[in-house]
Amino acid sequence: MPTAQTLLMFAAASLALAAIPGPTMLLALSNGMSGGMRRAAWGMAGANLGSSVLIAVVAVGLGSLLAASSWLFEVVRAVGVLYLFWLAVQLWRSPPMDVQAALTDLPGRQTAGRAAFLRSLGVALSNPKTLLFFAAFLPQFIDPSQPVAPQYAVLGALFVSIDALVMVAYAVAGQQAVHWLSQAGLRWLNRGCAIGMALLAALLASYRRHAV
Repeated sequence: MPTAQTLLMFAAASLALAAIPGPTMLLALSNGMSGGMRRAAWGMAGANLGSSVLIAVVAVGLGSLLAASSWLFEVVRAVGVLYLFWLAVQLWRSPPMDVQAALTDLPGRQTAGRAAFLRSLGVALSNPKTLLFFAAFLPQFIDPSQPVAPQYAVLGALFVSIDALVMVAYAVAGQQAVHWLSQAGLRWLNRGCAIGMALLAALLASYRRHAV
């Protein structure tokens, strides 16, 4: 099992990394703004599941396959870029939230929740840079003289928990924005998330493997 010092260092690094606005954080902000904490919770569940899958992939050594295979990396990256650009377009075109309609439309909120789950899961799984990041980041905190699987499990659970807490903060910010921003302000905040998503897609498109 990781030592207390290792866990503390890992938690500090994970918090700093999670706080950087990424695709899943922008989705948490958008989900909180457009559907409140219920929809945001669905999105966070999808993002956390995606992170858990990627950490499991790294733990069994498949992350090294992506790192070694140029064509596989490029295929996954192309999918990730296209998906992020598609989400950016959807966010740009989406109308500002009608709070009263959302509060009374329970079936609509449930459908939106499932969509938020799948969208966040897709973002988490379609970014090869995230997988390579986990492959480079997590092993630094693993003691090879001890059983590896329990260490990955503990560190993975800690990372996902910290990531979830940061996403809650983004979602709460989005939810509060609904109450104090005008319809025009909400529209431009939504479009700001779209621009951020498009920029992240552009960064992923220009990403070079040697930067890891």
